[in-house]
Amino acid sequence: MTLYHFNFSFIWKHFDKLAGGWVVSLELAGFAVLFGMALGLGLAVAYNASGRAVRSSIVAYVELFRNVPLLLLVYVAFYGLPSLGLRGLDAWTTFALTLTVYASAQFVEVFRAGLDSVPLGLSEAGRALGLRHWQNFAFVILPLTMRASLPAIGNLVVSFFKETSIASAIAVPELTYGAQWINLNSFRVLEVYAVVTPMYLATSYGLTLLLLRTERALRRPG
Repeated sequence: MTLYHFNFSFIWKHFDKLAGGWVVSLELAGFAVLFGMALGLGLAVAYNASGRAVRSSIVAYVELFRNVPLLLLVYVAFYGLPSLGLRGLDAWTTFALTLTVYASAQFVEVFRAGLDSVPLGLSEAGRALGLRHWQNFAFVILPLTMRASLPAIGNLVVSFFKETSIASAIAVPELTYGAQWINLNSFRVLEVYAVVTPMYLATSYGLTLLLLRTERALRRPG
C-alpha cells in the first residue's frame, strides 16, 4: 500500500491565483450585498406602501429568485441572455448582477420583517414632531429597521460570500476557480483544498465577528 505524500510546493508557487481569487470573491460578495440591500429595501418599502397589484408583483419576484438555484440563474444570464441579443457583459459583471438580483430577493423578506418590527407609535411620534415623510423614514423607521434586521443581514453576507464559488462555473477567476486551476495543473487536489478551505472558513468567521461587533455597537445605549 502506497502512502500519499503531501506536496504543497506548486500551491505556494501559484498562491497568487488563490490570493487574487479571494479578493475577487470579496468584491463579488460586496457588490451583491451593497446593491442587493438597496434593491431589497426599496422593494420592501414599496410592498408596504403599495396596492395589491404591486404587492403581488413583488411577491412573484421574491418567490422566483428565492426558489430557483443560483447556478441555474447564472447559466440563464450568461448563456441565455446573449441568445436574446443582450451582449457585451463579461463573466464578472454577469455573475455580479445575477448575485445582486438573487440577493435582493432574500433582502426583501429581511427588510419586510424589519419594517414590521418598528412600533407604529414611534412613526406617529415622528409625524407629531413635525418630521416630513422622508425625514420620518430616514431618521426614525430606517435606523430601527436596520437594527432589527442586522442578525439576518449578517447571515446573508456570509452566505453570499460562500456562494461566489459558483462563479467558477463561468470562469470568473474567484477563489474556487483559482483552486481548480491549480488542481488541473498539478493534480494536488488534497493540498489545494486543504489551503482553500481554511481561507473560506477564516473569511466567513471574520465577517461574522465583524457583523456581531457592529450589531452590539448599535444595540449599546447612548
